[in-house]
Amino acid sequence: MTKERKKELQDLCLKFRHDLIDILHSIQTGHPGGSLSCTEIVTTLYFEKMNIDPKDPQKEGRDRFILSKGHACPMLYLNLAERGFFPKEDLKHLRQTDSHLQGHPCFHKTPGVELSTGPLGMGLSAGLGMALGEKLKKTDAKIYVLLGDGEIQEGGIWEAAMAASKFKADNLIAILDYNGVQLDGTLEEIMPLGDVASKFESFGWNVLHCDGHDVESVSAAIDKAKESTDKPSMIIARTVKGKGISFMEGKNTWHGKPISDEEYKMAKAELGGGN
Repeated sequence: MTKERKKELQDLCLKFRHDLIDILHSIQTGHPGGSLSCTEIVTTLYFEKMNIDPKDPQKEGRDRFILSKGHACPMLYLNLAERGFFPKEDLKHLRQTDSHLQGHPCFHKTPGVELSTGPLGMGLSAGLGMALGEKLKKTDAKIYVLLGDGEIQEGGIWEAAMAASKFKADNLIAILDYNGVQLDGTLEEIMPLGDVASKFESFGWNVLHCDGHDVESVSAAIDKAKESTDKPSMIIARTVKGKGISFMEGKNTWHGKPISDEEYKMAKAELGGGN
């Protein structure tokens, strides 16, 4: 990745952070913490890595992205709108009655959404099904699944992990948004995960690591994952919940909380960048 391209993606991530805070403050609902923690991951996928076509969202052989941690959908919607899947004007209606931009992604309503998610623990198994389907069709499509670290406390994740290894789903690339914080507290307080890398390796996965807030690091890890043969890949991305806004960073209270007027001013000032 060139320095110029890295700067372009970083600037886009900053724009998305500003837009996120603007929207969530305006509607007084939504999930800021987890959306901010996955900004660079989602943006790198949509603007650097994935083979998708906003003019033909159901194109055969396309890459697919599943936001298994569905509550972070504001960041997904920002990327989809910027790519042209639907008008940016629609974003102001997030989580409103009759809007196609619901509080969790809906496959039936929103162009570009590949799976309706919300209940945690579903995305990896669905992604595996898509990956195996693309193998049967003999396409080059990659299936990307973004997981929350609290989410992988769910048993269904590990059933999917076993099956993905058994069926050698090397076109399945999972990315773990490893920010260490979930709804009710830290992972260590709620349910410690232990050595996540060793767990997935023992399940037969190709495990990689990256800095989840460095677009170049995320991009490089995805490139390495694409080289895997006969094994699904898990990219463990180290992130910070609420990244970019100091009073939100690492705080479980910002999993889902309205942004007050004063907090809005503070957040915008911290983000800077002239937006």
